[in-house]
Amino acid sequence: MKRDSSQQHLAGHGVRELPLRFRSAAEDAEAQARMVGILSLPAAPGPRGILIVTGGPQYRVGSHRQFVLLARALAAQGWPVLRFDLRGMGDSEGSARDYRAAGPDIAGALAQFFDAVPTLREVVLWGLCDGATAAACHAPRDARVYALILLNPWVRSSAGLARATLRHYYLPRLLQGAFWRKLASGGVRTGASLASLRQAAAATLAQTQEAQEDDAPAPALLRALTQFQGKVLLILSGDDLGAREWQALLHGDGAWRAVAARAQWTQAQVDGANHTFASAAWRGEVEQLCARWLQSW
Repeated sequence: MKRDSSQQHLAGHGVRELPLRFRSAAEDAEAQARMVGILSLPAAPGPRGILIVTGGPQYRVGSHRQFVLLARALAAQGWPVLRFDLRGMGDSEGSARDYRAAGPDIAGALAQFFDAVPTLREVVLWGLCDGATAAACHAPRDARVYALILLNPWVRSSAGLARATLRHYYLPRLLQGAFWRKLASGGVRTGASLASLRQAAAATLAQTQEAQEDDAPAPALLRALTQFQGKVLLILSGDDLGAREWQALLHGDGAWRAVAARAQWTQAQVDGANHTFASAAWRGEVEQLCARWLQSW
C-alpha cells in the first residue's frame, strides 16, 4: 500500500507512530477504562516530550486533523508526542466525561508516556479549549510537568459570555455604517435585536451570577495557574469569543493579571483565526509558535 506524503515525511525524519493502550488512573476500579493513544516517536527522543490533551467532543485526531499534524511536525523536530482519547471518546472505553474529570485520564496517559519513552524526564501539556483548562488544572499535581501550551482556554460563564458578546459583537456593530444603513432600510429585525441586546446586558449586570456558578471553570483554572510555577505559552485566536472571554478576565481581575504577567508567561495571537484554527495557514502558525517557543529554552 502506498504511504501518504505525511507518512513519507515521517519516515524521512526517522519518526515512528506507535499505537498504545493503557488505563485511566481513576481510583474507582469500574472507571479504570482502557484508553487508546498514538505516540509519535523520533529516532533519538530527548528528555522532554509533549502530551496533547483533547477536549470537548474531540478525539486524538483533532479538528481538521490538527493534533495529528502538530504531533508529526514536532516529532520530526525531535520531541516525542503522545495524543490520546479520553474515556468515552474515540476508541477509548468508558463513559464520556467533561474536562473536570479528565485528571485521572491525563495521569494514566503520562504514566504510559514515561513508560514508553525511557529517556523522558519532563513533559509539556498541550491543550485546546477545555482540553487546555484540563491540562492546566492537572499541571500542579505532577512535578514532571514543566510547561503548558494553552490555546483558547475554556473560561466560560454566563456573565463572562454576556460581557464578551456585548463588547465584541454588539458594540462593534453599532459602529458599522452598514448596520445603520440596513436599519434605515428595514433590513434589521429591531424587536428581536433589542431583545437579544437586553438579555446580554441583563446577564452582564448580574455580576453575582458568575460567582454563584459552581461549574464555572475560571476559579479552578486561576488556582491551578497560580500554583503552577513552570513556563506557559498562551495562544489566542483573533476571531474567537472564547479568547475574548479570557482577555476580559485579564482586563478585569488583578489576580488574573498577576498570573499572566509572570516572567515565565508568553502570549501570542493568531490573527483572524477561529476557535479551532480551521485553516492550514492558522494551523501552520500554531505549529511554528509552538516549535519556536520550545526551541527557545
